[in-house]
Amino acid sequence: MPSEPHIEKHFTAGASVRDIVIGMSDGLTVPFALAAGLTGAISSTQLIVTAGFAEIAAGSIAMGLGGYLAARGDAEHYASEKVREETEIITRAEDEAQEVRDIFLTYGLTHEECHTVVESLRKRPKDWVTFMMRFELGLEEPNPHRAWKSALTIASAYIVGGIIPLSAYLVLPDAHSALKVSVTVTLLALAIFGGIKGRFTGVPVIRSALQTTIIGGLAAAAAFAIAHWIS
Repeated sequence: MPSEPHIEKHFTAGASVRDIVIGMSDGLTVPFALAAGLTGAISSTQLIVTAGFAEIAAGSIAMGLGGYLAARGDAEHYASEKVREETEIITRAEDEAQEVRDIFLTYGLTHEECHTVVESLRKRPKDWVTFMMRFELGLEEPNPHRAWKSALTIASAYIVGGIIPLSAYLVLPDAHSALKVSVTVTLLALAIFGGIKGRFTGVPVIRSALQTTIIGGLAAAAAFAIAHWIS
């Protein structure tokens, strides 16, 4: 009887999920805290919505720019380290070969087996550099389009997250009533978002939902308390 093909299912979109988490979590908490703080000082929903959307615009740009610079920094760091390794396998070949041996010895290979691997890598300098980047430095080559994708993902997630707590102020004319609805909607959105995040990352859905709700709720409450105290 033929055996069934072994198909491994691995989650490979960790960077994108991380960007969504960063953008969405901040988008859900910061505009909410601003709106809640303003509610304690003024009663005009129009002013609160205007200030809220202004914050969303500024926040999404700042967060997106931060994601872009971080991704560019990773790419530049990888490039500089790669040049260093390309130079060292020529100018310090024996030292680099010993580093390869040391790596494989930690996996239980014998000295003879390590020698075979080292000699094989010597014949393939490009693969040697790739090996050193991954196993010595722990660096993976970044996607060349990662910076812009990260910026757009974080900014978009921030906008989506920011609109959620402001939606109540768009519908209800009374600011204090809108605040109560906003609290409920924001906590619900945090729970749903946490559950979805857990589904994609392999974390138990309920645990992820509770963690996201509690952490996001505490962050929003702290921001609200500070904003309300200042106002």
